Amino acid sequence: MRQALALGGLLLLTGFAIAGPTGLLAWSENSKLLDQRHAQIAQLSHERDELRNLVDGLDPEAADPDLVGELLRRNLNVVHPDEVVITIDEQE
Repeated sequence: MRQALALGGLLLLTGFAIAGPTGLLAWSENSKLLDQRHAQIAQLSHERDELRNLVDGLDPEAADPDLVGELLRRNLNVVHPDEVVITIDEQE
């Protein structure tokens, strides 16, 4: 009787080691999720760096005049009567 219980316990543990939530079969799925998370982190880091550059360029003590002009034209549609605005779509 003890041997049957021990065998059943070992088979149960082996089943969890192979097909459980952290078992061998779940490794490939976890690996795919990890790769997706790394790609997402890289994208968010790039966006963070762009925003940091934007904030640094808008420092009230020393704002970048080109950046301020670009933001005024893009967001508030502020242009002089003799200016022509040509927009270029950025490709990612």
